[in-house]
Amino acid sequence: MTRFATRTAEPLPLVEAVSRRAQGKPMADDDEGAILAGLARGEREAAERMVERTYRGVYAALHRMTGGDAELAADLTQETYRKAWKSLRDFRGESQLATWLYRVAYNTFLNHVRRPAPVEPLDEKRAAVVFDPAPGAEELLHRREVAERLRRAVVGLPEELRFTVAARFWGDVPVSEIARLESVTGAAIRKRLDKAMTRLRLALEEAA
Repeated sequence: MTRFATRTAEPLPLVEAVSRRAQGKPMADDDEGAILAGLARGEREAAERMVERTYRGVYAALHRMTGGDAELAADLTQETYRKAWKSLRDFRGESQLATWLYRVAYNTFLNHVRRPAPVEPLDEKRAAVVFDPAPGAEELLHRREVAERLRRAVVGLPEELRFTVAARFWGDVPVSEIARLESVTGAAIRKRLDKAMTRLRLALEEAA
């Protein structure tokens, strides 16, 4: 296990700076290795590169989870990097760094959902924009109700299924990467997805 230096700069100012340009370029394996080596040496440049290379993906996933709430997604992204920085020593390289950060983002979102304050339906704003630029009030209300039922159904899944569904469809994490992170086979992840889809269909039918 790589040991990370405790002297590495706190990354939140970096997150704020990088988020303004948020290049979000995919991280090649050689880039990731260099970044991790730099983090182990406590290099600020490595921290900056980590945020720059992963910010867009983390923010995009949280934007989907929060139903297109840009302000909330930005706040949760900040919290994700704060938590990731504190637990960076636990990263063992068993998955890509971006996938590990997605897990941190997912847990951050769940913690927010479990707070007393209500969360907007997951797909409310995105559905209104993608499917109809100017839906009627009755249609929009129906979509909100459907989105809320779906959100509750996903959050109500057992943890194993919930994370798999969220990672695949909210985080766009490949099946192979989810399998690596969960230490199971790709076939096992596909079975989880099938099982989750069945449960979600039943839950939505019961709630209709």
